Amino acid sequence: MLATAAIWLGACVYRVDVQQGNLLEQDDIDAVKAGMTRNQVRFLLGTPVAPDAFHNDRWDYVYYFKQGRSRKAERRWIIVYFDSDVVREVQRDVPLKPT
Repeated sequence: MLATAAIWLGACVYRVDVQQGNLLEQDDIDAVKAGMTRNQVRFLLGTPVAPDAFHNDRWDYVYYFKQGRSRKAERRWIIVYFDSDVVREVQRDVPLKPT
């Protein structure tokens, strides 16, 4: 009876949603094009959460969301490459290694 009670109580534990990174709208991502300035990209996508001091020509936008008890997580990774202050390339939905 004690084991049954422990199982029931374990099932009632609330798990908080985990959200990290930049939540980006698809329309804003699609609006980033080669030739735009850093300021234009920052206006659309915001400042990257973790800028890389070793790659000034690259901005990484990473998003992770795991809802409570769900085993699936939503992961997105957008990389914007610059030449000086102008967008050279945008890589969308770069695959992340599963955790």
